[in-house]
Amino acid sequence: MLIDNWQVVSGVVQQGHQIASGWANDSPYPKGSIAMQMPYFRALGLDLFALFKGTLNISIYPATFVMQQPTYTFREVDWTAAHPPETFSFSPCHITFQSLQYQGFVYYPHPETKQRHFQNAAILEILAPPIAGIGYGDRVKLALNPTEILIVNPQKS
Repeated sequence: MLIDNWQVVSGVVQQGHQIASGWANDSPYPKGSIAMQMPYFRALGLDLFALFKGTLNISIYPATFVMQQPTYTFREVDWTAAHPPETFSFSPCHITFQSLQYQGFVYYPHPETKQRHFQNAAILEILAPPIAGIGYGDRVKLALNPTEILIVNPQKS
């Protein structure tokens, strides 16, 4: 069920760095960074354990996004000894794929506290339940709360 006044944007599933899931051959986190972070987020009040332990990377190109007033922001989460603490924000969202809707969260590791594996501003990282049949190149729709996430459309010339 979509919430009134949420904005809907179309996107395409893209391959990410595969660090969140731990699927990258050179991942410093074999179980994935999301699985390692989840206990910290739960302790701070956000239980994500029912969701897939990786991100769904959705490109909304040529549009971009700006995280504004997310539901959750956890500052200086010290989840690994591999680098300094990071700040994370989360905004509820709905993903529609093949006419089915899933509830999830936009996952936003703040770039100013991240050391590597940056995303461009056209990629939304989504934490969602497992979605059967979804793959790279598939089109989805995202419903986002416009008070939490601003979608910036490029100027038309």
